[in-house]
Amino acid sequence: MSTIPSKPLPGNTPSDSDSGSITKGSSSPTDSVLEVPPEGASAPLKETRSFWRKPKHELDSIATQPSVFDDPVTLEIYRPPAVWENVHRFDPSARWTWREEYRIVRKIDLLIMVWAFIMFFSLDLDRSNISQANTDNFLKDLGLTTDDFNLGNTVFKLCFLIAELPSQLISKRVGPDVWIPTQMVLWSFVSLGQFWLSGRASFLATRCLLGFMQGGFIPDVILYLSYFYTKTELPLRLAWFWVSNYMAEIIGAFMATGLLRLRGVGGKAGWRYLFLIEGILTLVVGIISYFMMPPSPTQTKAWFRPKGWFTEREEIIIVNRVLRDDPSKSNMHNRQGLTVKKIWAIIKDWRMWPIYSLGIVFMVPVQPPQTYLTLSLRNLGYTTTQANLLSIPSKVLGMVLLLLFCYISEVVDSRIAVLVALQFWALPLLVTLYTFTSKTSPWAYFAVVTLITGFPYVHPVQVAWASTNSGGVGTRTVSASIYNVFVQAGGMIGANIYRDDDKPLYKRGNRVLIAITVMNIILYGLIWLFYRGINSRRDRIWNKWTAKEQHEYLETAKDEGNAKMNFRFAY
Repeated sequence: MSTIPSKPLPGNTPSDSDSGSITKGSSSPTDSVLEVPPEGASAPLKETRSFWRKPKHELDSIATQPSVFDDPVTLEIYRPPAVWENVHRFDPSARWTWREEYRIVRKIDLLIMVWAFIMFFSLDLDRSNISQANTDNFLKDLGLTTDDFNLGNTVFKLCFLIAELPSQLISKRVGPDVWIPTQMVLWSFVSLGQFWLSGRASFLATRCLLGFMQGGFIPDVILYLSYFYTKTELPLRLAWFWVSNYMAEIIGAFMATGLLRLRGVGGKAGWRYLFLIEGILTLVVGIISYFMMPPSPTQTKAWFRPKGWFTEREEIIIVNRVLRDDPSKSNMHNRQGLTVKKIWAIIKDWRMWPIYSLGIVFMVPVQPPQTYLTLSLRNLGYTTTQANLLSIPSKVLGMVLLLLFCYISEVVDSRIAVLVALQFWALPLLVTLYTFTSKTSPWAYFAVVTLITGFPYVHPVQVAWASTNSGGVGTRTVSASIYNVFVQAGGMIGANIYRDDDKPLYKRGNRVLIAITVMNIILYGLIWLFYRGINSRRDRIWNKWTAKEQHEYLETAKDEGNAKMNFRFAY
């Protein structure tokens, strides 16, 4: 997303008296004060942009980027309201260096991003251990069939998506710093309670409760991270956020290898200890999270942290750099709820529906092979330990490709070009999988399925894309939930493509996956044309207006968020 500032009106250029000054960071050779131009334009050291490297900046040059706050007219239009929790640190004249900005971003990464990683790791540990339990005769012990397992996954995803929007609304009212740890504590009790599963009814009940408790966690955390990062920084951070998904599955596979050997201890199956111990780990992380999540960048002080995490200078830089990147981030307090009217208006926003439609289908081609990887390996004759360990190469490959493709997205500044790569990756592999017969070598099957399940996980780019195109905190809150509802609905579709009467080769299922992959490639192309067309139309209208007409529009128009004529969609 980008907000196009209006043309400067004659006489509205800032005067010399408006010039800001900044003090170099402690790493700087001197403590001299730099006089800087009020617009604070960046000064890149190298303008060349290669495919693999972004432009470098002189560390002691001004990092403050031009924005709507540099024009006195648009400054008042976009000025944060007095109720915003960070308003006391808003300063349109604030200037800082790249050295200071880089140091603060690293500090945010360490204090905020690392803990978000740990929390998501806990979620995925509890969400994915069902696959490892499958290798320890989980279905047989409970008297379940493959179709029962599919139903459990469907129930989980259905409850997950039903809880998405309510969870987001609760989070917006009480704050993600309170609601996210509460979610974790609640689902940890359900997760460890799976130790006492007794049959089909209890299996479906815990799947349902886990979905309800975990629903909304991901968009809640993403909204929380948006308080600290700019729109260009968020995709790569979300990539590392989702690396925890792979780390949970890799470490979980090793943990399962040991924990499943407890089968027979106390007369209990190994998978029971797997659920119990990993649930307890999540409970510990959830409790600690109450102390590790400050409400906002300017609210890090607490009775257990009397000095806070950031200095006043650092808070000013964090707040103003985020607002200069996206002024809409100040239009709601972090404890402010949404009205029914506002929610309905956001749901009706047709400009976001193309991204929602992608959410329901883009992951379907790779989900069934991924879900059934360990079970398929057992069916091919591998032992429990072998099946768990053989799932690790696909996780390592997926983790590497996740970071690579998210980095490429940031470098080339394109979403769809990177997102569609998943479909082109899956298509030839699914065609190959379809050609396999009962005589195909198990190792050939393992190689192809490993490549399919090691796909470039571009979901973080798509999540950041939805956040960027929302155009406001309120819109971002609801749209993130709606998008995730569609993603979970896609998971429900994927969970039912491989059927019990189609195993072990799932020929019919693979035909369906191939058809969906081709459809997705076409869909990405159409959505690229959709957003490009809207931006081109708005450019023509906006550029025809005079500076006075642009200012009048910004002051009087009822359009909000991404409906504004000066809003440009990312694609």
